[in-house]
Amino acid sequence: MLATPLIGCAARSAHGGADSAAVHTASKTGAHAAKAAKPATLLAQAPSSAEPTDLAPPPDIFDAQALDLEFWLKPRVLSVTRPASGEKAKILYWKDGEVIDSAYQELCHLMRDVNGKETAPIDPKLFETLWGTQAFVARYGMDHPLEILSGYRTPNSNKKLIEAGVPAARQSLHITGRAADIRIPNLNAEVLGGLVRSFRQGGVGFYYREGPRGGWIHADTGLKRTWKG
Repeated sequence: MLATPLIGCAARSAHGGADSAAVHTASKTGAHAAKAAKPATLLAQAPSSAEPTDLAPPPDIFDAQALDLEFWLKPRVLSVTRPASGEKAKILYWKDGEVIDSAYQELCHLMRDVNGKETAPIDPKLFETLWGTQAFVARYGMDHPLEILSGYRTPNSNKKLIEAGVPAARQSLHITGRAADIRIPNLNAEVLGGLVRSFRQGGVGFYYREGPRGGWIHADTGLKRTWKG
């Protein structure tokens, strides 16, 4: 097992080609794989009126610390969608230990402020967490694109959200390109958040909401902390 599972993503590649390719992310888990869980624990459900106040960890099927080194050395493809703009993309952004610069730029554009239309550099460690989350659940047949509900925000956009009563911190890490609000269709928000938290790379916020799409998870590369919003 790896004490620190996220590796080798900070370096940029010099080859800058527009490399995009699909990679088969569902692989055999081997001796270090986590145990199987009942499908019922993975499905998205509307929160009950008696929502528990504690943040108990999810089943250990979704514990990133169970990943082996081979998982982190294979090429990384992020499949994402932005519901706010209708954009979809499947991008190979990391290969042979290096970030592909053109692909990184494309991902930063996808993570832009969809209100202000401005783009900013995104912390590469955030992409590691997003990719790791998506690749992990794909092992169990859940290969939906990762929904990016919010990525980079301009200070002005963040201020407008606060004024509208939307949960947003005044010094939000979204402003510095270090946070994303995400969702995976049909995956319970608590299980998704528990997986993101198990990467141990920053803060995780659990936002439960009723409705067909359920809530979302805030993931960032700041201090390790957990909250419910």
